[in-house]
Amino acid sequence: MEQAFNKPYPSMECKCTTMKEIEHIIKSFKTKNSYGYDEISTKILKISCPFISSPLNFICNKIMFWDVFPDRLKYTVIKPQHKNGYRCKVSNYRPVSLLTSFSKISEKVKQTRILKHLTKYNILRTEQYGFRIGLKTDNAICKLTTEILNAMNNKLLVGGIFCDLEKVFDCIDQDNTFVL
Repeated sequence: MEQAFNKPYPSMECKCTTMKEIEHIIKSFKTKNSYGYDEISTKILKISCPFISSPLNFICNKIMFWDVFPDRLKYTVIKPQHKNGYRCKVSNYRPVSLLTSFSKISEKVKQTRILKHLTKYNILRTEQYGFRIGLKTDNAICKLTTEILNAMNNKLLVGGIFCDLEKVFDCIDQDNTFVL
């Protein structure tokens, strides 16, 4: 693991966005009626795409080159979403953040640039599955299962420690004391 950080990596180049890229990002969003505090859903965003892609392109480029994210785009509406179990138990809910559609566009531009840089310079480890195109938790599970089966076939001992962080956080009280 130490060796991963021994060599310096080049700085990330900051390329301008294009209207075509902004339009592609907008079209890639799922059409939903949910919205953030600005009350603009992805459905409205998609309908208005031809008319707003130019100003959005300008704004995204300013954000990229000034490296300042506008405060108004940082606001989010947080709503509880029921996971399972009793609806009256708070721990059966998870928070869902509803961002503005415009902040999602800027976020996607940044994410695309960062992933291209990480991929180009082979910075991510092969075991990194999250936030990568074409890789899902299913891939991680398949790799883990394959490695366990190979070890067992070679008569090696196999052990594992698995931790559900959600359960761990449920066991921490207000004083940050771990209680069971």
